[in-house]
Amino acid sequence: MTIFDTGEGNTSLSPDEQADLIPNLATRQELNEFERANILVAYDWALAPRTIRRQEPLTEPYLRDLHHRMFDQTWKWAGVYRSTEKNIGIAHYQIRDALGALLGDARYWQLHQTFPPDEIAVRFHHRLVSIHPFANGNGRHARLMAGVLARTQDKPLFTWGGADIVAPGDFRRRYIDALQKADNQNIEPLLAFARS
Repeated sequence: MTIFDTGEGNTSLSPDEQADLIPNLATRQELNEFERANILVAYDWALAPRTIRRQEPLTEPYLRDLHHRMFDQTWKWAGVYRSTEKNIGIAHYQIRDALGALLGDARYWQLHQTFPPDEIAVRFHHRLVSIHPFANGNGRHARLMAGVLARTQDKPLFTWGGADIVAPGDFRRRYIDALQKADNQNIEPLLAFARS
């Protein structure tokens, strides 16, 4: 397996996107480990009480800044919306409008308590994944965004099955299956998986 082979449910990168890898890595495992270390720094920032109190996560700049912080040591395009079409997500030219609608919907959901706090975060996660605004890292970004939304509503972080969803296997299949059910207006499996 080469560094850019894609597995089940993963997004492939264009040659230009691949060329924007910052570190010199040889294997997919090295890339996964490097990204994981980069993401942990972003988790510490995003979930720190000080950040939770001072930031407004339901804004477009925050959304991009979080992705940038998650991947800024790994990819030159971190925090930049994709300009290529992928095997998942909407057309790249629709991203900004779709994100604006999602952010507005989520602010409305919170203000009017349209759904319970967990459901707001999980619905936001699902829609963000379906938009797929970045070249890669969308699921990880959406899960952290859901965690931030949960914390802003004084709820615990989601466990997402308690395993590495990025790695191929049963947990990843369960996650993708729950996302697909949410695509068909059944949010319950994704809600259950988020807290499993």
